[in-house]
Amino acid sequence: MIRLEEIEAMDRGALVAAWSDLFGQSAPKSMSQVFLRRFIAQEIQMKRFGGLPKTLQKLVETEPDKPTRVVGRAQPKAGARLLREWNGVTHIVDVTPDGFRWKGQTYRSLSVIAREITGAHWSGPRFFGLKAKAASA
Repeated sequence: MIRLEEIEAMDRGALVAAWSDLFGQSAPKSMSQVFLRRFIAQEIQMKRFGGLPKTLQKLVETEPDKPTRVVGRAQPKAGARLLREWNGVTHIVDVTPDGFRWKGQTYRSLSVIAREITGAHWSGPRFFGLKAKAASA
């Protein structure tokens, strides 16, 4: 079993091999090393400490095909960190009491950050996965 301490030092080849051992399939080719490390660490922790909380496991087992819907506007609390990979680059946004910090600058809106990253108009909460896509009827 891989130790959590070893993951940070692994190169891409070792991460892909670890992924195959843990999940029984090849790693997604487009997944960055940052996300490979995060998924591998999460899987190791779940195996070591027993997986998801019982309430969440029950929800997953009873309604696996039911789409989840975010009600209202999800607002992360100060201290949270948002990650988004875009065109092979991982962007990290820290939530602060004054707004959102990205690349050393504080913004009042996630949408402005999403526009800076993509060059196009995006809903910031949607871009960072805080707001579900509108359900189709």
